[in-house]
Amino acid sequence: MDHHRQPIVAGNWKMNGTVPFARELTRSLRDGLTGQTDTEIVLCPPFTALDAVARELEGSTLLLGAQNLSERPAGAFTGEIAAEQLASLQVRYVIVGHSERRQYHQESDALVARKAAAAFAAGLTPIVCLGETLEEREAGNTEQIVGRQLTGSLAGLAAEQIVQCVLAYEPVWAIGTGKTASAAQAQSVHAFLRARLTENHGLETAAAVRIQYGGSVKPDNARELLTQPDVDGALVGGASLKADSFSAIIRHSA
Repeated sequence: MDHHRQPIVAGNWKMNGTVPFARELTRSLRDGLTGQTDTEIVLCPPFTALDAVARELEGSTLLLGAQNLSERPAGAFTGEIAAEQLASLQVRYVIVGHSERRQYHQESDALVARKAAAAFAAGLTPIVCLGETLEEREAGNTEQIVGRQLTGSLAGLAAEQIVQCVLAYEPVWAIGTGKTASAAQAQSVHAFLRARLTENHGLETAAAVRIQYGGSVKPDNARELLTQPDVDGALVGGASLKADSFSAIIRHSA
């Protein structure tokens, strides 16, 4: 990893955990990780636990993230959550375009770009997810797919916003399957994404954007993945629900 990009590890809790669970996990992580300033650490609990987690994180170096947001400002959109509502809870990051949202909720690149813009408008930083399916990889279309997602999901953002974006490469075939991209496979796609960022937005921007790897990251594969030159951290699913495994991944990231 490039020395001027601070590593960022985010835990995506997905649709898991009641408020008491969230409080307990957050306390364990806060007590074990506060002061670990080499790596930016983000916890992304479900909406129902954001307030409880925010309170537990007061005075800590850990940051709060949300898993999704509406592309629209506040208004008559029952069941949706606006960026400004998240910002009022001390949320700093928000995941957009996760493969589960793309798959189960038919989120398009254009919608993801609107969500990223909505995040920035409220002072949040989007973690923009990209990744190919097993069929797409086996057909040799990985670069075509993630290249299209990258361009489409950042469309309309200003140059100074793109610099701040965090990207997360999450091969769909490795999410929750126990299969992980090899360190070489991950590095190859990350390098491709950085080259595409260079084409689209220039060298300086491409060198600054942090690109996380996500997809069955665990303590035993974290070091090899996270020491690749273009891998700037991890977006962690299942392993983020246990304080010891999440902490171990973070220790491998700095």
